[in-house]
Amino acid sequence: MDLLRFITCGSVDDGKSTLIGRLLYDSDSVSLDVLATLEKRRATTGGDVDLALLTDGLKAEREQGITIDVAHKYFTTPRRKFIITDAPGHVQYTRNMVTGTSNADLAIVLVDARQGVIEQTRRHTLLASLLGIQHFVLAVNKMDLVGHEEVIFQKIVADYAAIAEQLKLPSVVAIPLSALNGDNVVRRSTFLPWYHGPSLLEHLESVPATIDANPNEPRFQVQYVIRPQTEELPDYRGYAGRIQSGTYRPGDRVRIWPSGLETVIEAIEVNQLEVAAASAPQGVVLRLRDDVDVSRGATIVPVSAHPAVVRELEATLCWMDERPLRAGRKLLVQHHAATVKAAVTTILQKTNIETFESQGTDEARLNDIVRVRLKTALPLVADEYRQNRVTGAFILVDEQTGATLAAGLIAATDPEYFTEEVPAEAVFSI
Repeated sequence: MDLLRFITCGSVDDGKSTLIGRLLYDSDSVSLDVLATLEKRRATTGGDVDLALLTDGLKAEREQGITIDVAHKYFTTPRRKFIITDAPGHVQYTRNMVTGTSNADLAIVLVDARQGVIEQTRRHTLLASLLGIQHFVLAVNKMDLVGHEEVIFQKIVADYAAIAEQLKLPSVVAIPLSALNGDNVVRRSTFLPWYHGPSLLEHLESVPATIDANPNEPRFQVQYVIRPQTEELPDYRGYAGRIQSGTYRPGDRVRIWPSGLETVIEAIEVNQLEVAAASAPQGVVLRLRDDVDVSRGATIVPVSAHPAVVRELEATLCWMDERPLRAGRKLLVQHHAATVKAAVTTILQKTNIETFESQGTDEARLNDIVRVRLKTALPLVADEYRQNRVTGAFILVDEQTGATLAAGLIAATDPEYFTEEVPAEAVFSI
């Protein structure tokens, strides 16, 4: 069976945790011990089973009745495997929502039928769109609280259609439901006779699985150099990491960036066993034929591949720090295992959440979405985000505190292809 990763997003108290709980509960994906705990709690407090407790695990979340941190849940149906990400809805935790969306294939955007489309609906849809989500579900929740009225549902669908058109969302399916009562979540509801589409689970089971976005441009970044130097393996040298895109095979002639050195893959190991091929997103160890200088943060690609080796780039940022960002700010760009010093040379524009239009600005404040130009002190091996969601993403880190300042998506690069060897210090990694 294939795998679908999806995220629930929307404003606070729209019912995201309850929806996930209902999906798990009605699809018989809750373990017996957890069910026993829920039943015991219901017997003590009275009322129905609190399905939000299946995802809201932090004490502060249970006390406040809101989601604070990202939670992941796993379940399987006869047709597909799923990984669910429950993201917080409060604007204060937008950074958590960005983190949860970065690996998702589909976004369920919840809207309270009583509230309609609000600012957080727009913000989360924009972020999911920027992060490359291809499939959207507009889940109009709490239909039971508005008398299951079709006219209310259609008004929300029309409002969201305007957003979808502005952002050019590739695929949107609207489903009316009640997470609390289970209407149209796993099974179709008799309380919504005017709706003739699938239930939420039926739709999730039928959405096409996401394939490697760039299979013809393999990428592998070294996370760790393995040198046991034992009597059994005195000369062993392996390079551990995760294949970010494409497929690798023994015998492939590869180039190591940013140095530009060439060699051949001698063997590929998965769980300490040699394999004939490995593909994204497998974690592997590569062994190279030649004893070349390769350190953490280096990127190994076939000689036919064309990564950009850059010192300047344009990127879209979601600013996550209380202190505003201004041009000239020095920070660190952490691109998976590689970390380089950088400076924000220009803040080009900011996105207006209400209109999605770009406007001029000289600073970025908390949760602002801005386009900036960065200049790095040393070469960075990267791709544009629209070409590769993995290698096109990075974070900005404070040099002094190590705090995460922003999530970044590479929008444009100025390539600098090296034809000569670059000194080993060209990769500033941690």
